[in-house]
Amino acid sequence: MTNGKERDTIPTGDLRRPVAAWCLYDWANSAVPTIILTFVFAPYFTQAVAADPVTGTALWGQTLTLSALLIAVLSPFLGAFADKGGRRKPWLGFFSALACLTTAGLWFVRPMADDIFLALGLLVVVNLGFELAIVFYNSMLPSFVPRRLLGRVSGWGWGVGYAGGLSCLAIALVGLVQPETPPFGLDKETAEHIRAVAPLAAIWLGLFALPIFFFTPDQPRTGLPFRKILREGWTEVLGTLRMVRRYPSIAWYLLAHMIYTDGINTLFLFGGIYAAVVFQMNMVEVLTFGIALNVTAGIGATAFAWLDDWIGARRVIAIALVALTLTATAILFVQSKDVFWGLGLLLGTFFGPVQSASRSLMARLAPEGMQSQMFGLYSLTGKATAFVGPALFSLVVILTESHRAGMATILPFFLVGLLLLLKVRDP
Repeated sequence: MTNGKERDTIPTGDLRRPVAAWCLYDWANSAVPTIILTFVFAPYFTQAVAADPVTGTALWGQTLTLSALLIAVLSPFLGAFADKGGRRKPWLGFFSALACLTTAGLWFVRPMADDIFLALGLLVVVNLGFELAIVFYNSMLPSFVPRRLLGRVSGWGWGVGYAGGLSCLAIALVGLVQPETPPFGLDKETAEHIRAVAPLAAIWLGLFALPIFFFTPDQPRTGLPFRKILREGWTEVLGTLRMVRRYPSIAWYLLAHMIYTDGINTLFLFGGIYAAVVFQMNMVEVLTFGIALNVTAGIGATAFAWLDDWIGARRVIAIALVALTLTATAILFVQSKDVFWGLGLLLGTFFGPVQSASRSLMARLAPEGMQSQMFGLYSLTGKATAFVGPALFSLVVILTESHRAGMATILPFFLVGLLLLLKVRDP
């Protein structure tokens, strides 16, 4: 295994190809949350498949809650298994392929109530494959990147990811959704021009994910038998949950991450639905808004990447959380679509940095030789209460029939997460 000192002596030039291939995976997988979970398929489901937007929002939120629970249970154990087995790429490949296939399957969801359960069943597996692949993708970062560059490379990855989501959205808008006569003989009456974004996202993920498997180094096999990997991995996770108390900064950080990530995920998952319902945006407007949001998010992630290595990831997260809280509060009260646009773009500027810096802070805090396991716990804390945000949003929308009231539920997650983050010591 390459240790931290050895990685610090690797010439930066030698990292260009593996770093570029690693970042390109962010470009690849961003199509799934951008196209499927937020800006295209989510509004399509709530407005065309479900009986009404309130019911659709509730069903969408409850389904994501279920998948989040599964991810929370599985991710730390899978991360420990990878640490014991050595290699991350086989796990990354399996879950990426799972996300690809089920994303493509969403093409078969027609604009009718008969396909509700097909859509929701596929959604569970799409999100499961997407999120579990990220556990192994993230854990590769500290194994080949020098510590002094972790913030920048993590930020570059998020920036490239937002650019990938932007590009895929632009192709979906210009090539599929917007044309008066859709290409390939797609039938607008059955929403085929909208449904076609699912195979587009699947192809995007599958194609651009390939370089990481050829050009980014992986850990060597440990040679342990599979049964021993499972047994020791299981034991080690339980031990780590007890041992984490020996790392107070990691414990406080995981708790803070668990809470503020719940707010961020809820904002991301329901942002497209909020724009469509509250501001009556049609599909073209939602897509255009999503493209613009990805531009500002990519700029923010890339710009703050340098700040991460300069002032530290913890401070970057704190700055971004304060900005997100203030901007999201303002969005709850605006009535003008133009003002919403402006505030939304400002929101996006800080959306990327908080996610990028969160990853680099975990990479810095993780003890040597426990990266996958720690990123498994990182994923666990990102998902352990991930059902709370969507469930609370859905419940408030059902009770009040107000999407503004539902979106207000994200603010306490930001504030509590920020307060807990103050207890974390910079590594």
